[in-house]
Amino acid sequence: MTTAMGAALRRIQLGNALSAFGNGFTVPYLYVYVAKVRDLGASTAGVVLAMLAVAALVVLPLTGRVIDRRGPLPVAIAGTVSAAVGALGLGLSATEPLVIASAIALGAGIAVIQPALATMIVWCSTTVTRSRAFATQFFLNNLGLGVGGLVGGLLVDETHAASFVRLFAIEAVMFLVLGAAIASVRLPRAPKVEDAVPTEERARGAWRALFADRRMMWLCVLGFVLFFACYGQFESGLAAYATEVTRIPPATLGIALAANTAAIVAAQFVVLKLVERRRRSRVMALVGMIWTVAWIAAGVSGLVHGAQVVATALLISTYALFGIGESMLSPTVAPLVADLAPASLIGQYNSVFALVKQLALAVGPAVGALMVGHGMYVAYIAMLVVCSVGISGLAMRLGRMLRPAQDNPQRAVVVARAARAEASEQVAAAA
Repeated sequence: MTTAMGAALRRIQLGNALSAFGNGFTVPYLYVYVAKVRDLGASTAGVVLAMLAVAALVVLPLTGRVIDRRGPLPVAIAGTVSAAVGALGLGLSATEPLVIASAIALGAGIAVIQPALATMIVWCSTTVTRSRAFATQFFLNNLGLGVGGLVGGLLVDETHAASFVRLFAIEAVMFLVLGAAIASVRLPRAPKVEDAVPTEERARGAWRALFADRRMMWLCVLGFVLFFACYGQFESGLAAYATEVTRIPPATLGIALAANTAAIVAAQFVVLKLVERRRRSRVMALVGMIWTVAWIAAGVSGLVHGAQVVATALLISTYALFGIGESMLSPTVAPLVADLAPASLIGQYNSVFALVKQLALAVGPAVGALMVGHGMYVAYIAMLVVCSVGISGLAMRLGRMLRPAQDNPQRAVVVARAARAEASEQVAAAA
């Protein structure tokens, strides 16, 4: 059984990495493609980017229930088909309605894939192996996006729309490859999780059971602040601050983003060894402290006028510190969501947490761009320093709510084995 689970997990991870590679081809160039290459204007490009998020917000509340009733496999395959149609549609569309419709299909497909794949990883792992499985997924995602972005940059040509059609076609094919890979997976009959919510609460309905789980609700609040203070600022507030206040050129901003990916790729499995035997709540609290330093560095980078090398180094270090924090969260947050979920509601819990992430990714860029756009630089940095400190506080509070097996499953297994060994010795001595 363990061998079958390992084989299934490897197929899921390989397909996921290839789809991330395909997605990396187009993510950095979508705005330029719509606004300039297709000559549809900046407003249409903004609508297209917004539709990616709106589509996700629409489908995610419904996705969890379907996953729990039908299983994650058909949902994931449907998501890959929708994403492939959307990606190819973007490449072939030359009018505003078709571009927007394609963006909706792509956004909905990607949104559906995320919780479905997370649920499949939960089904193919155990409490002890889950952290490593999600860390591997995060590592391969970032590696695929990074390599895809680099290769896409070599193939793209703003003066020829055909080069962009090629990129979107590659992305569509990679989504179909993901669908084929997971279609061949033989999932276990039941997920390897324990019910964390009493049966009588689940009987009242999936949403009621979830809202009654105060640990999950607290984790959702923590997750929103995490995503708001990091991912929600990458392409809006922090990028605007870097170019307008720190005054680094756009090419250097690309180097900073590469530093973020490089930090994740270099640190992921080193960090995994350090954190997988420690309490998850303490790890998340440490991430808040690291990101506090990152935001302070970003703030100082805007004050070091006349020392552009120092300012640039501080800004790049901000992105690298975010990457280290992200590598600490990947084996921590997603496995905790799974360990909090009852066996019958894994899809619901994963979908709700994905919805929280999408909300943060919708609100974060809007707030960041608004504050920096209106010259509220000090208030912007101060807000995110407070958010980062708040992450540490929220994580420590969550730690007091979690059971030992949820906060540190590796330690719980060691303690359980020691207790069984001691009981066996006592039985043997009595005999």
